[in-house]
Amino acid sequence: MNHQTVKLQPGLYFVATPIGTARDITLRALDILASADVIAAEDTRSMKKLLEIHGVPLNGRHVLSYHDHSGEGARGKLLGYLQAGKSVAYASEAGTPLIADPGYHLSVAAAEAGYLVTSAPGPSAIITALSLAGLPTDSFFFAGFLPNAKKARQTALEAVREVPGTLVFYESPKRVAAMVADAAEVLGGGRKAAVARELTKKFEEVIRGSLDELVAELPERTIKGEIVVLIDRQRGEAASEEDIEGALKEALQTLSVRDASDAIAKAYGINRRKVYQLALKLQKAG
Repeated sequence: MNHQTVKLQPGLYFVATPIGTARDITLRALDILASADVIAAEDTRSMKKLLEIHGVPLNGRHVLSYHDHSGEGARGKLLGYLQAGKSVAYASEAGTPLIADPGYHLSVAAAEAGYLVTSAPGPSAIITALSLAGLPTDSFFFAGFLPNAKKARQTALEAVREVPGTLVFYESPKRVAAMVADAAEVLGGGRKAAVARELTKKFEEVIRGSLDELVAELPERTIKGEIVVLIDRQRGEAASEEDIEGALKEALQTLSVRDASDAIAKAYGINRRKVYQLALKLQKAG
C-alpha cells in the first residue's frame, strides 16, 4: 500500500494518471485519490481499476463520470460539491487532464467561482514522446489531433509550417500513414520526424527518419496503439522565390514536372504543392 490519507483543502484537484504502466502514478496522486471527498473521472471503469491496482479504498465514495459530452449538468454537480466545501479529485482516462483530454471547462468554471484549482502532475504522452524522439526539445508546439479529411488536414499543417519548434500531434493508427504523407507534402519530405506508439507499454516503439522515409516505411507496417507524431522545425534560411524558380527551371530541363517539384521541395524543405503549381506554370510558359 503506497498511499496515505491526508487532509485536503476544499477545491478541485486535477490528477495525472498513467498512460500505460500503472506504476507510473505518483505517490501524491494516490494520496489525493485516497483522501478526496469526491472522485470524478473521464472513464469510471479505468479509474476503479487503477484504484484497485494500488489498493486505494473507495470507503463508500462513488466515482462520478465527467467528460467532454457530460454537459453543464455534470459540471454543475461537481461545482456544487465545491460550494459545499468538498475536495474533488478529477482524472482523465490516461495522462494529464485538459491536455487533449476533458477538464478545461470545469477548470475555468471552478477558478472563476473562486475555488482552489490545483494539479498533481505526472504522466503526459507529449513529454514522454519528446524525450524519446531524438528531436529538439528547446521549443515545441502541440497541435493535438489533425482533422480527418485530407484537405482540412493539409490546411492545418500549412498553418503550423513555420512554427520555430518541434511539432507534436496525436494521431489514430488508421490515419497515421496518410497524415505523415500529407506532412511530407506540405512541410517538406526532408524534415526529420518520429512516430512514437504505445509509450510506457509492452510494445513501446519509436520509428525515426525523414518524413519521406516514414512515408515509404509506414504503409509496410502494422501500426497499432496510441500514436504521437513529432516533426522537426523548418531548417535553414528561407529561400527566395527567385532562387526556387531558378532551381526549378534548371531541374525541369532533365526531369518531369512531378520529379522536379519533388526534388526542389525536398532540397529547400518547402511546400511540395506550391512548387508543383509553379512548375506547371513554368512548363506552360515554355
